[in-house]
Amino acid sequence: MIPWLHSSDPFPPVESAMATPNGLLAAGADLSPERLLDAYRHGIFPWFGEGDPLLWWSPDPRMVLFVSELHTSRSLRRVLRSGPFDVRIDTAFRDVMLGCAERRAGHEGTWITPEMLDAYTRLFERGYAHSVEAWVDGDLVGGLYGVAIGRMFFGESMFTRWTDASKVALVCLVRQLERWGFTLIDCQMSTEHLASLGAREIPRAEFLSHVRRLTAEPGIPPPWRFDLAIPVP
Repeated sequence: MIPWLHSSDPFPPVESAMATPNGLLAAGADLSPERLLDAYRHGIFPWFGEGDPLLWWSPDPRMVLFVSELHTSRSLRRVLRSGPFDVRIDTAFRDVMLGCAERRAGHEGTWITPEMLDAYTRLFERGYAHSVEAWVDGDLVGGLYGVAIGRMFFGESMFTRWTDASKVALVCLVRQLERWGFTLIDCQMSTEHLASLGAREIPRAEFLSHVRRLTAEPGIPPPWRFDLAIPVP
């Protein structure tokens, strides 16, 4: 059994999370900015479907991307150099979340509920949540969003309506984060797509050590903007 949290209850130790399903820690509480920031600082994130209670997770192992280990294929490097994309940051946060919430082939429903949309929009308005957007001829064709605390970036979701659009957004984000002194991106759960870009699993204890250190560092003030020239790998 997992504990049911009320608004004033602290999170239980992440070591008490279930092994099956991997990382399920607690239910309940709320999605206030304070609660969400506290969760991320402890290696916890919310994830629940439509009609489900609010569920909190901290899986072990944890999927992460060290920015120095980003892998870009030859074909992706060609797209980065000569593709059609105009990549921006923090100019269409809510639209990116809506794109991530679109139904996808092989998936039922979405975990990005209206409640989640409003909660992360509040984080964006406070300067903690960020979006990276890929545009073609003025149309939003892909992107991603996540949360930044200190020099730690917690990735949440990505979407694409154009081949390689989300990959291009991720590469541009990684290169900018590297310039700012970020070393790690939380990817939460393991997927083949993330692994193909260089992400890998590490023990939760190791992940939490990175989180404690990186979230204690000074952050980058909003609004975020890309440098004039981001090197293409």
